[in-house]
Amino acid sequence: MRLLVASCSLHPASRSRWLAAHAYDYLRGTGEDVAWYDLRDAALPPCDGAAAYGDPRVSAAAEVLRGADGILLASPVYNYDVNAAAKNWIELTGAGGWQGKVVGLLLAAGGAGSYLSGLPLANSLMTDFRCVLLPRFVYAYGDVPRHPGGGDPAPDLAGRIAHLGEDLRLFTRNLAEYRERERQRQSG
Repeated sequence: MRLLVASCSLHPASRSRWLAAHAYDYLRGTGEDVAWYDLRDAALPPCDGAAAYGDPRVSAAAEVLRGADGILLASPVYNYDVNAAAKNWIELTGAGGWQGKVVGLLLAAGGAGSYLSGLPLANSLMTDFRCVLLPRFVYAYGDVPRHPGGGDPAPDLAGRIAHLGEDLRLFTRNLAEYRERERQRQSG
């Protein structure tokens, strides 16, 4: 089982990247096979519905996804939605990368009013790519440092990150086992 923690912010002092880094550290501490992916480093082209799909950076991004069974996607919230970079990544990599994955969300926002802002993305991932979305997500605003770069999360936030990490591990492992049993049942 391979897990992926993806930071979708392009901001140099990203608060959602801070969340992602703590989730990554937590998952590494469990002994799981976990990878880090940062859209800031990926420098993906904008999705134009045509030529962008042939860009080698898009192929590399899709390959990262294909190697993951479960994904924690960390994004800032802008205008009551995940950021455009996250949506661009999903558009570029589509079903070939996202199909059937277990996905959890880590969202960093400016205030409490955007609490449900991850639902349009969750809806899209569930309906378009048949992803299994974790029912628990981390939404943080006041408990994330304004200038990340160090420090541990407050105990409540650390607990929420740990719960999300455990849900990702449990759901991903159980779904893989279920799919294997079904494959064996259908072939035997």
